[in-house]
Amino acid sequence: MTRTEEQHQPVLVIMGVSGSGKSTVAAILAGQLGWDLEEGDDLHPARNVAKMAAGQPLTDEDRWPWLDKVSAWITDHTTAGIPGIITCSALKRSYRDRMRGPNVVFVHLAGSKDRIGQRLAARTDHFMPTTLLVSQLTTLEPPGPDENTLAVDVGRKPAEVAAEIIRRLGLVQQEGSSTLGSTHPGTSSAPALSDLWDRDQNATAGGNAPHPG
Repeated sequence: MTRTEEQHQPVLVIMGVSGSGKSTVAAILAGQLGWDLEEGDDLHPARNVAKMAAGQPLTDEDRWPWLDKVSAWITDHTTAGIPGIITCSALKRSYRDRMRGPNVVFVHLAGSKDRIGQRLAARTDHFMPTTLLVSQLTTLEPPGPDENTLAVDVGRKPAEVAAEIIRRLGLVQQEGSSTLGSTHPGTSSAPALSDLWDRDQNATAGGNAPHPG
């Protein structure tokens, strides 16, 4: 994966199975870079949320309308030349094909089943039950070498993961993004950055993992 030129800052799709830390890492990146941030889960229709909350895996027919919304958000930003960050499981290559485009980078938060399972079990504020992790891992098709992707191991603190992403992609703060007065701000349900730091410290003291996305 080559470093991104500063004049062409990308749209990042923070991808991976539930429990890999997508929301937390994306929020830290957005806070440090001042970029637009969107929670992909917020774009799910109510029926998808209800289905997942009941422990029922989504079908491709469930996912396509949702992926179209995710793709539209990405395209709005790449067309306008505005960098951004969106979270999305993006488990299959066919799903990523729906979102793929110029200046779009898929950042895969990868980890073992046991590690991610522990993180997912520690969550109390998300609709995804731990029983769906096996289904997601079975569905996952890791990005191939021909895809514009960066794989990052999640076996560290989220701030360290975010720092690696910034370093390896050469990302910089850029005017025109949400924190810096964008007219096209992303809508985020992620907690404030200060809350994330507090939660990370509390989880470390208590022996639990911080809230993953």
